[in-house]
Amino acid sequence: MPRKTIVPENTVDELSILDEEGRADAELDPKMDRDSLLKVYQAMVKARTLDDRMITMQRQGQMGTFAPGRGQEAAQIGSVYSLRPTDWFAPSYRSFGAQMWRGWAIDQLMMLWDGYFEGFDLPEGINDLPFSIVIGCHVPLATGVAMAQTCQGTDSVVLTNFGDGASSEGDVSESLNFAAVHNAPIVFICENNGYAISLPFEKQTKIKSIAHRAPAFGMPGMRVDGNDILAMVSATKEAIDRARSGGGPTLIEAVTFRMEMHTTADDPTVYRADNEVARWTARDPISRFEKYLLASGVLDASIKTRIASDVDEEIRLGREKFKQRAKPNAQEVFDYMYAADMPPELKAQKNEYLRKLAARLAGKKLTPV
Repeated sequence: MPRKTIVPENTVDELSILDEEGRADAELDPKMDRDSLLKVYQAMVKARTLDDRMITMQRQGQMGTFAPGRGQEAAQIGSVYSLRPTDWFAPSYRSFGAQMWRGWAIDQLMMLWDGYFEGFDLPEGINDLPFSIVIGCHVPLATGVAMAQTCQGTDSVVLTNFGDGASSEGDVSESLNFAAVHNAPIVFICENNGYAISLPFEKQTKIKSIAHRAPAFGMPGMRVDGNDILAMVSATKEAIDRARSGGGPTLIEAVTFRMEMHTTADDPTVYRADNEVARWTARDPISRFEKYLLASGVLDASIKTRIASDVDEEIRLGREKFKQRAKPNAQEVFDYMYAADMPPELKAQKNEYLRKLAARLAGKKLTPV
């Protein structure tokens, strides 16, 4: 008669350091220095301020569709905080806060979200991949880059993030498996913000948490309070150090909440209740961190005002630079489809389109074709 083996339900660690009032667990507090704490705080404020500005610009017709990150600032900044410049980051499309931390310019991100292909150009000297709109498809690329680091004998680590919706894609599962088999130096961050567009997490999977999948793939897993910046910094640093020292991959589930719409084309009031949003608003990552900084004497009213002013000015200058760069060229939609031999029928369409566009811009009546 075979024996039945009972697997404990809780096979992953869970981590939270700051409570909702900003009080830290003294034993778990990473004890970051004052300058680092203020740098992280300013990065979180900048991410949220840019978020608000981009929504306004989109509503005014100055920007294409946009995926707000309000409420996920701690999950994102905390994830990339411990990366070195020589490490790699493969972002999801809601990661502009982390991208700015890594060195992406504000005008570059605005170009990206307004549909200019130049926006996807990688900044010089930054080991990042451009994000992809196709859900989860950047995760295998990140795994491949991590495997390449092992082949090349570097000590570089790769970190990639994705949403709870992407965790149901085969690309993500295949990446976790390859990374574990090849002991790749990569950290997987699942930002579980509660909804895959409109699908709630409990309708997407039967398991308690995404982190519980980690042992099945053969890697450590951790479930972290994604609205707690100190917990995110601590968890990702541990995982990055493990990967760098040859310990292989880690899967971290950052439990957070998308406080705004999925994108500016979405209406979240259709599929989630106001009381749920209110409950998570009380766990706002910036408010919690502010309380911690105020209580520890790192932040005061004057510093807070100065940071807000500096961030506003930085984003204003970025927007002005974006407006100077954002010069549409209607011909590009044809030229970048075929680099050399454009079919005759497409050439005819191109010429007709450009003729009509020129006539419209000149205010002339169009001749029927």
